[in-house]
Parts: sequence; structure tokens; C-alpha cells
Amino acid sequence: MNNSMVKKRMSARTQALSTIAAVVAAVALPQIFHTLGAATGMGSALGEMFLPMHLPVLLVGFLAGPLAGLLAGAFSPMVSYSLTGMPGLVMLPFMVIELAAYGVFAGLLREVRLPSLFKVIIVQIAGRAVRAAAILLAVYGLGNTAVKIPVIWNSIVTGLPGLALQWLLVPLILLWAAKRRGSHA
Repeated sequence: MNNSMVKKRMSARTQALSTIAAVVAAVALPQIFHTLGAATGMGSALGEMFLPMHLPVLLVGFLAGPLAGLLAGAFSPMVSYSLTGMPGLVMLPFMVIELAAYGVFAGLLREVRLPSLFKVIIVQIAGRAVRAAAILLAVYGLGNTAVKIPVIWNSIVTGLPGLALQWLLVPLILLWAAKRRGSHA
């Protein structure tokens, strides 16, 4: 067996393991925030503010590529809903679409020569735009009355602390990962 086949298999295996790890983290992290929210009387507000499900999806996209990002982004909300009932059923399809977009866009920007912070901001804008388009399509195109248009802006404003946390943590984690690989981000 030649060396390139071994590398491809290892790469596919690494991508699969990275995807699984991201899904596990994207399901577990919100539970920590919901537990803290319950303890402080804030309920699910901490999760809505800090967007803990987004962080592992962003990271797996940047580190393992668009397919890993897509799969982690799409499966994380579904697994979380199956195990915990969160996110709520009304918002579940929009979370699947948004997080899948986050993962794909992060993966597509993986090799682009830009500062990591710029990449994160581009992914955030693209992911939120895809989510907004999905909500608009659901409401105006499909007649969905369960979700309201103001949720688009409200989720952006509520999630600002989480977006800022991503600006801080993702570039730092990517820099750490690059140093461990012996390259530079």
C-alpha cells in the first residue's frame, strides 16, 4: 500500500473522529451553560447568550475541513434535541441549517490566508445570513407561523457575548493547534 493511501485513510479517520468529538462537545457544552443558568435563575438564557454549540462546530470546520464541519453542524442540534429536547423543536431546523453553514464556511476558509479573527467574523456573518434566509423562506415561502421574523435580529443581539467569545477563543485555539503541528496560522 502506498504512502498517499495511508495518509488519505488517516485523514478520513481523523476527520471522522474530529466530527464525532465536535458533536459530543456541541451537545455537552450547552448542558454546562443550561446547568449554570438553572443554578443562577437564568434558565436557558446563558446558552442563548454564549452560543456554546457553535464553538466546536467552528473549530472542527477550521481544523478538519468543510465535510467535518457540515456533518458536525448538522448532527449536533439533532443529537442534542434527541437527548435533551434542546434546541426546541421550532428552532431545531434553523439551528441545523445555521450550524451546518458555520461548519462548511469554516472548512472552506481553512486554507485561506487571512487572520483567524477575520475568518471567524466571515463565518459568523455567513452562518447568520444563511439562518436568516432559512427563517425568511420558512415564514414567507412556506407559511410557517411558529417562528417570527424578529427572532433573526433578537438572536444576533442576544448572542453578541457568544460571538465575542468566539472572536477570542477560536483564534487562540487555532494558533495553539498550528503551533502543535509546527506550522503557523
